[in-house]
Amino acid sequence: MPDGFPAPAELAPLARRMLVDAVRIARWAGELDKVDRRGELLSDDARAAGRALAMTVGAAAKAWGQALLVGLVEPREGGAGPGWRLHAWEHDDEAVIRGWSALFDSWTLVAPVPPAAMRGVFAVLAGQAVDHAPHLLSFLHLVDGPVADSELLELLRRGLDERRHGAGTGTLALSPVPHAASAVSAVRGTCREPQVDNPPAPSDVAAVLDWMLDGLAAVGALVRRDEAAELSLLGHWAVRAKLEEICTVAQTAAGHIEQSALELLDACANYSPGPARAEYRAWVAARPVDRAVAELLDAARGEDALLRGLAFEALRVAGGTAEQAVRAAVDEPVLRPYALLWLAEQSDEGVSPADVLGADDAAWLWVDTAAAVLDHGETELLVGHVEGASAGEPVRLFNRARQSGHPRAASVLTAVAGVHPDPAVARAARRSAFSVHHGGA
Repeated sequence: MPDGFPAPAELAPLARRMLVDAVRIARWAGELDKVDRRGELLSDDARAAGRALAMTVGAAAKAWGQALLVGLVEPREGGAGPGWRLHAWEHDDEAVIRGWSALFDSWTLVAPVPPAAMRGVFAVLAGQAVDHAPHLLSFLHLVDGPVADSELLELLRRGLDERRHGAGTGTLALSPVPHAASAVSAVRGTCREPQVDNPPAPSDVAAVLDWMLDGLAAVGALVRRDEAAELSLLGHWAVRAKLEEICTVAQTAAGHIEQSALELLDACANYSPGPARAEYRAWVAARPVDRAVAELLDAARGEDALLRGLAFEALRVAGGTAEQAVRAAVDEPVLRPYALLWLAEQSDEGVSPADVLGADDAAWLWVDTAAAVLDHGETELLVGHVEGASAGEPVRLFNRARQSGHPRAASVLTAVAGVHPDPAVARAARRSAFSVHHGGA
């Protein structure tokens, strides 16, 4: 790999070239709306795409899968449409690299499915082998040249042996690749625990290595030729980027990478933004990204509104790799406003919160953030919270708050009534709180 860290302007053309078919089919689908309501490319439509774009049906299906993973198309109710990344594709190198990174993180989902006869043992072995992918990638990065498949096979076999005998538990969390469950799902095998005393057959390990290398080659992270593998420039960048994330562990204030998401967020509530972001980066880098995102969203579903806001701050460091899960969270009332704002920030379109949130979502978010102030701050801060959101119409704000359905609406309005210096505003807040208690409309 060349000295120095390649800039997005150097890497983006490589990603654009490898994803050119994904971009073409995303634009084709955007023009014709040729997908079913789940966002899948139907067989007839795959054939139509092939004819229109001079692709085989298989190539069209592959390009569609890449477009979904990269965010070039987004499933929507009634079909799918162009994603924000498609609109930014030609002019935003950072968006292109983040899109490719999301594809890299999903390599297990695009790796070829093994023959049916192998899937039973393969599913178990693949689930274990995926945990060793970061080690193989790190080795390829350090060698910076072709490595024989036989040498990689020995590295993988040794890692599986260490796992089988209970050694080598300290895995390097290099990349937020999907964990074992994703690998098992990808090959549609039956997950069962292997027998500890029975080592896998050499042919099975070799088949799994082929599957891993083919998957990483399919996303452009490495090149296979002459029974050897070598990282691409994009692959070197991905490995080095993840290693740099891990290096933040040594620089964090207290080191919370071994703790749960709730413990992390609770600790970071006392940090200033800079150190908190360093903790978030280290924590996310230390585990598979899908697991990290799921844990943070679970923490955000709790009753503590402050931790909910901090969870989405932590999700920001995950970037585009969290996009699919956050998009799904839009359907959950407790997460919806935060998810909408997070997605808008990812779009890089410079939209304001008022453009993203409707009146109902804004009212719910106002109550939720006020609850965080009530639980963790000085109640006098609620006065500024009212002024900042009411635009000179506090009565209207309070009416929306009491109709928001938020379980803390009454307590927040009561607290506002108790601290606001304007008697008229205090009375309006008290009336709205009373209305919530008595089910008023």
